[in-house]
Amino acid sequence: MAVRRGAMEQDYVIERVRELFPCRVLWSEGRPCLEYTSTEELTKISDYVKANFEVELLDVFFTAVESLPEEN
Repeated sequence: MAVRRGAMEQDYVIERVRELFPCRVLWSEGRPCLEYTSTEELTKISDYVKANFEVELLDVFFTAVESLPEEN
């Protein structure tokens, strides 16, 4: 299911990713950054975005960073 290109699509893709995957979206200077928990999760998210929206993950997110482990 492809949707229109542009800002609306970016927001829609981000919303779908947040609903379907255990990740966070951080904002840096108004740009979305994906925070993921494992390389496998990043691969699944990337594959989902490409298959469903026909764009690369980094066309939607400014960058992707792995979560730091929680301190006890």
